[in-house]
Amino acid sequence: MTAAAAEASLGRALVEEATKKSGLIWVRGTGPARALWHVWHEGAAHLVGDGPGEQPFPPGLTDGSVAEVTVRSKDKGGRLVVWTADVAELAPHSEEWEAAVGELKGKRLNAPDAEWMPERWARECRVLRLVPGECRARLPDDSLAAAPLPTPATTRRPVPAGLPRLLKRGRKG
Repeated sequence: MTAAAAEASLGRALVEEATKKSGLIWVRGTGPARALWHVWHEGAAHLVGDGPGEQPFPPGLTDGSVAEVTVRSKDKGGRLVVWTADVAELAPHSEEWEAAVGELKGKRLNAPDAEWMPERWARECRVLRLVPGECRARLPDDSLAAAPLPTPATTRRPVPAGLPRLLKRGRKG
């Protein structure tokens, strides 16, 4: 085995092991990266989303496209490995789709309709398979920090003017 082949083999093993253990992966299509939950199944990361109540996929994550996947360390939370992925959208109720959904269903937390979830996913969502390609052995030197994505969520509002007096009055004794 040549040195390049050995390095590629180690890279694939690192991608698989790190992705299996990580609860989230950061996926970049054509726009900003998004943190997505996934399952590792049959040599690829599988995602479900883009439907009501499910995670939104980043722009450009379509069948036949290429995505960049960043995996963080489970114990330290830092970037561990970056790999490119060939994106394939699985056809609802195909053999691959059924196998992937079986794995995804077991990992989906807080589903309001756990029993009917696969049917809802078939109707309203997309199931993607991210097949590993090139693994970047050398990580970037910069932090790759980015501004948060727009969201309707808000932060806490200012404390009402009378609240400090009410709290102070309750501490007598």
